[in-house]
Amino acid sequence: MVKQVRAARTRQSLIHAAAEVFAADGYALASLPVISRRAGVSAGALHFHFASKDALAAEVESAAADSVEKLAERCREGAGASLQLLMRTMSGLLLAVADDPVVRAGFKLSGDPSRKSGATLLVLWHRCVRELVLQAQSAGELADGVSPDGAATAIVAATVGLEVAGEVGEGWLPAEPVEQFWSLILPGLAACPERALDWVSQEV
Repeated sequence: MVKQVRAARTRQSLIHAAAEVFAADGYALASLPVISRRAGVSAGALHFHFASKDALAAEVESAAADSVEKLAERCREGAGASLQLLMRTMSGLLLAVADDPVVRAGFKLSGDPSRKSGATLLVLWHRCVRELVLQAQSAGELADGVSPDGAATAIVAATVGLEVAGEVGEGWLPAEPVEQFWSLILPGLAACPERALDWVSQEV
């Protein structure tokens, strides 16, 4: 039992250390020796848990996807219109990217062209956004002529763009750019722009 607990802790330490390295250096430049040193474990222990760098990256992305799914579930369970829940979810996701290296690394790995695997986290985020946009359409919240697929793609692209901008800026982005994004997009997206703009100050 003690060995199992120790093994689980070692595995989590490796995932967290790998996330920090992947988030900082990207997949191609990240090295297993650096990750094992950061985790405070031997190279042998790392290879016991993960056969390759790709296997470790896949585990980081899977852990990030679990966190994003839980975040989306919590936001969807809240009160409010679908577009309001969408704003809440996007804001929560960007906060998670800022605070959690695993989520931050998950997004970086998902969009990394040096990896052969699919963009798991980006696909998941697109699905979450599209579901909320479709709910908004069903509830009559979308303006006439708005394509749910087009709206979902624009919002996902903005999320990724804000995440990248946060990396190159001084620290993480403040709420202002997110508020500006919604203030710009909502008048064309929402059936009732005035009501929707009131949500921005509440959710961002």
